[in-house]
Amino acid sequence: MDPREFPTKGNLILAKNSLALAKQGYDLMDKKRNILIRELMDLIDEAKGIQEQIDTTFTKAYACLQRANIEHGISKVEELAYTVPIEDSIRIQTRSIMGTEIPHVKYDAAQNKLTYALGTTHESIDIARDAFREVKDLTIKLSMVENAAYRLAANIKKTQKRANALKNITIPTYSALVYNITNELEEKEREEFTRLKVIKRMKTKKG
Repeated sequence: MDPREFPTKGNLILAKNSLALAKQGYDLMDKKRNILIRELMDLIDEAKGIQEQIDTTFTKAYACLQRANIEHGISKVEELAYTVPIEDSIRIQTRSIMGTEIPHVKYDAAQNKLTYALGTTHESIDIARDAFREVKDLTIKLSMVENAAYRLAANIKKTQKRANALKNITIPTYSALVYNITNELEEKEREEFTRLKVIKRMKTKKG
């Protein structure tokens, strides 16, 4: 038998304290899980909205690109495309939501400045450029939201697992321990009370 299971008042106090801590831990885990689930639902809705924006904007951008190809020729458009610098200003920072590190992407918007002379191109190039820049911005935003949703989902799974362990294993174990020790102590008290009554009766008879 585990020494902690011996029917003593000390062990009963320890078992009750452990049970109270387990219940408190479960309540905290349950609240944390609910908060994370609400955050996740908001992120899923946000990701859906951004994806719809991307689809609409990309369709517009591709139509503008086709028009630019017709007006300038594919080779000229490709030449202009190669003047656009590689995006190397992206920085990833993090913020915490209930212990979950959520990525936040930042980049230098100044790098979107024109890399060609306006007088040498038609308006279709400018419109296509702006549309694809918007697609890039939205894609960066979507990547942040989807990554955050993935991390939150992983944390929800971990939190749910811990909450289940407390609810289905730890709390029942300590509840049973408190019940058993209490019953055994009460039984000992009844036995002691009966023994004292017998002793008192015997002393009374002798007197």
